[in-house]
Amino acid sequence: MSEDFRQQALHYHAYPTPGKIAISLTKPADSAKDLALAYSPGVAEPVREIAQDIDNVYKYTAKGNMVAVISNGTAILGLGNLGPMASKPVMEGKALLFKRFANLDSIDIQVKHRTIDEFVDTVANIADTFGGINLEDIKAPDCFEIERRLIERCQVPVFHDDQHGTAIVTAAGVLNALELQGKSLDTARIVCLGAGAAAVACMEQLIKCGAQREFIYMLDRKGVIHTRRDDLNEYKALFANNTDKRTLEDVIAGADIFLGVSGPDLLPPEALKLMADKPVVFACSNPDPEIRPELALAVRDDLIMGTGRSDYPNQINNVLCFPFIFRGALDVRASVINDAMKLAAVHAIRELAKEPVPQEVLEAAGVASLTFGKDYIIPKPMDPRLLPRVARAVALAAVESGVARIGLPNGYME
Repeated sequence: MSEDFRQQALHYHAYPTPGKIAISLTKPADSAKDLALAYSPGVAEPVREIAQDIDNVYKYTAKGNMVAVISNGTAILGLGNLGPMASKPVMEGKALLFKRFANLDSIDIQVKHRTIDEFVDTVANIADTFGGINLEDIKAPDCFEIERRLIERCQVPVFHDDQHGTAIVTAAGVLNALELQGKSLDTARIVCLGAGAAAVACMEQLIKCGAQREFIYMLDRKGVIHTRRDDLNEYKALFANNTDKRTLEDVIAGADIFLGVSGPDLLPPEALKLMADKPVVFACSNPDPEIRPELALAVRDDLIMGTGRSDYPNQINNVLCFPFIFRGALDVRASVINDAMKLAAVHAIRELAKEPVPQEVLEAAGVASLTFGKDYIIPKPMDPRLLPRVARAVALAAVESGVARIGLPNGYME
C-alpha cells in the first residue's frame, strides 16, 4: 500500500465526520405532537401491542431491518489479534455495505471478554434486539464454537461471514470455472492451502455442492493435514487425509483446483506447473495473493484464475452474498440461515454470471464488455441484479425448508 493511499484511507475515515455510519430518523420529530407520538405518551401504545403479541415488534420497531455486526477483534482482516476497538473500522465498513447493497440498517458491536462463554452470553443476551447477527473477524477455532452455540441459543439468524460468505462466493466461482474447463466437482481433486475458518467453511460448502471429501487435501503451516498427525483440532481433523503425501508439491501434482486462503507468494510457479490440465486457481490471500495472476498465467495459459482483489478479474468478494442473504432471511423472518439457504445463494450467484451484463454494470466496472468466460465467472459486486436474485432465492429456500416465520410477500423481489 502506497503512502498516498494510506493517507487517503485515513482521511476518508476521519473527515468530515469520524467513522462511516450514523443513525437517521424515519419519523418526523418537529412538533410537540410529533414528540408526543414518538415518546410519551404515544409510545405506550406499541408497547402494549408488543406485550400482547411479541411478533408485533416487527410491525412497530426497526428490528426486522436491523443487523448487528459483532466482533471481538481476534482476527482482523489479515492483521491478526489487535483487540475489539481496532476492529471497529472494519465493522463500520460492514455496516456500510449492508446499507449500500441491501438497504439494511446495521450497528457494529465490539465485545471485550475473557472466555468463549462470556462472548456467547453477551451476544445471546442482546440478540433479540436485532433481526440478525453477523459475526466477523473472530479467530479460529473459537469462531466455530461461538457460531454453533449462538445458533442454538438465538431466535434470529446468526452468520459468520468470514466462514460462510467466503465459502458461498468461492463455491459459485469454482462451479462456474469447472463448467468452463469441462470438469465436474464430484471428480475434482482439490488442494486447499490454509486451514482456518474460511478454508474449513469453503471445503464444507464445496462438499455440499458435490465435492468428495477424500479428494480434498488441506495444508496448514506444518504441511498436509493427514490421519497420522496428533496435533489437529476437531475442525482440521475433518480433513485429515489418509495419505503419505506431506508437502504442497506432493498433493498439488495432478490437482484440478487450488484454493489459497493463507498468505502471499506461497504457491510457487513450479508447483502450479504440476497441476492437471485446465486447472482452477483461486489465490485469495489479501492484499497479496498466493501467486500473482501475471506470474500464474505466464506459467499456465490454460488456467482460470481468481483472487480477492478488485484490480484483477474474478474477485472472490463476500459482498456478492452477505447483504442479500440477510435481506432474504430477514424479509421472511427466518430463524436461522441454513444449508438450503446457503446453497440457494451459491446457485443464484453463479447463474447470474451467465446472463448478459447491463451497461450500468460495465460502466461501474470500467470495462467495455463482460461475457461469461475465464475472465468473468462471477458477477461484479456493483451488479444491482444481485439483490433481487440472491435475496429471493434465499427467502424462498427459507420458506421451503421450514425456517421462515412468514411467507414470501406478494411479488417479492420480482
